[in-house]
Amino acid sequence: MYTIELEDVQGYVLREYGNMKFSRFVLLKITEDSQAKKWIKTICDQLTNAVKVNKDELPDRGLNIAFAKDGLTALGLDKKNLDSFSPPFKEGMVTDHRHRLLGDIDSSHPDSWEWGGKNNEAVEIILLVFGKDKNTCMAYYQELKSDFEASGLWEVRKLDGLTLPDNKEHFGFRDGIAQPIVKGSGRTGPDYNCVNPGEFILGYENNYFVFPDSPAIFKEQGDVNLLPPSGARPGSRDLGKNGTYLIIRQMQEHVDRFWDFMNEETKNTDDSINEEASIKLASQMFGRWPSGAPLSKFPDKDPGGASDDNDFLYYDDDRTGAKCPFGSHLRRMNPRDNFEHDSKEKSIILSNRHRLIRRARLYGEPIISSPTNHDPEGEVGLYFTCFGADISRQFEFLQYTWSNYPKIKQLYIDPDPIIGVVEKPEEGQQQQFTIQGEPYNKTVKDLKRFVTIRGGAYFFFPSITSVRYLCTLPPKKDN
Repeated sequence: MYTIELEDVQGYVLREYGNMKFSRFVLLKITEDSQAKKWIKTICDQLTNAVKVNKDELPDRGLNIAFAKDGLTALGLDKKNLDSFSPPFKEGMVTDHRHRLLGDIDSSHPDSWEWGGKNNEAVEIILLVFGKDKNTCMAYYQELKSDFEASGLWEVRKLDGLTLPDNKEHFGFRDGIAQPIVKGSGRTGPDYNCVNPGEFILGYENNYFVFPDSPAIFKEQGDVNLLPPSGARPGSRDLGKNGTYLIIRQMQEHVDRFWDFMNEETKNTDDSINEEASIKLASQMFGRWPSGAPLSKFPDKDPGGASDDNDFLYYDDDRTGAKCPFGSHLRRMNPRDNFEHDSKEKSIILSNRHRLIRRARLYGEPIISSPTNHDPEGEVGLYFTCFGADISRQFEFLQYTWSNYPKIKQLYIDPDPIIGVVEKPEEGQQQQFTIQGEPYNKTVKDLKRFVTIRGGAYFFFPSITSVRYLCTLPPKKDN
């Protein structure tokens, strides 16, 4: 049994805020650190925590905060203490090595990003503001803005997000279903989907039954008595306890390109759109139908409605991939009990060591596209947001090894069809999607890239106690 100090954990990591339909993520830069810390201290009591709330008591608005490496530096955190953070967080998302690893090339290269890239204003703090509707969110934001603008903080950019009916994203598919259940969070579910809290929250055992690396205070500064002692680093204080890492990626969704491709690959002999076949091909690439229903349970037709069904495995029911293709986005990101040639038990252990808690907010025209409706007004996409205690082993591993890498489960030139396709392949480089079947497989060749990365960053998502601690750091000039 695990007991998480939920009142000290910022809520968005364990709560979806599903009742808060609108959000504004505010990217901030510190112009005067002493004033900024005074203001941050005033909002600590407003930060939404992870304590489970009854449905009839859900708040109308919410607030969380996270810090990029440059933000911690600007607040005055000493370099010796900053060095205790994980390498990906310190290096950032846009180093030459990392953007190649993540597949951020061609139109997705960080040099072309709208924020978070090398050519953009540095992002130091992100304020996550939520409301039950747009008016509630904007009213709360205006309250906060009137204070932070006068308190040494400058607004770099606003990222406005919304949710659509049935929690669908712009491609037309229900999203956010396959979430892991964190032991000690108050949620329950099948054992194969339950993970130890240290996979997502620092200071607890992970699925290796060890405590994940957690940033610590080696050089004493500020009121270190606020922080608990570090169990892994004797003599130091644990800055990471009850915190985690937040990853945000702005992903433009080319819904026109997506459905044009599906329509072309499945068109009737008279070149007319075969809507049913087009939806089926798109669903095979995702691994779920637009309703959210899993192909492994409904291989032939979407049952309709709105499905949150996440209670299924592959080994006994779909070991050959005849229902849900091996290369589908869903199956690649979580192989469940059927990874390569491993046993059911080993597969679940491996899969659960590479899980993410995923969140997403949409931007642009609120369109739920389809084979016959995919012409939005302007750019549409989502702010893909996820949490993990180990950026490298979780987010980066999934992106590089299980998404971008084309060799998996007897496949050799099959990248993830949704997020892993190279926009401008090298001469002779093939990219295809394989649909397993009897007596032979079908292949969809010359895949196109359907998403473009427009921005992103890694953030430290501290505990509420650690936020309070950061406000006690002495002015930079005194460090």
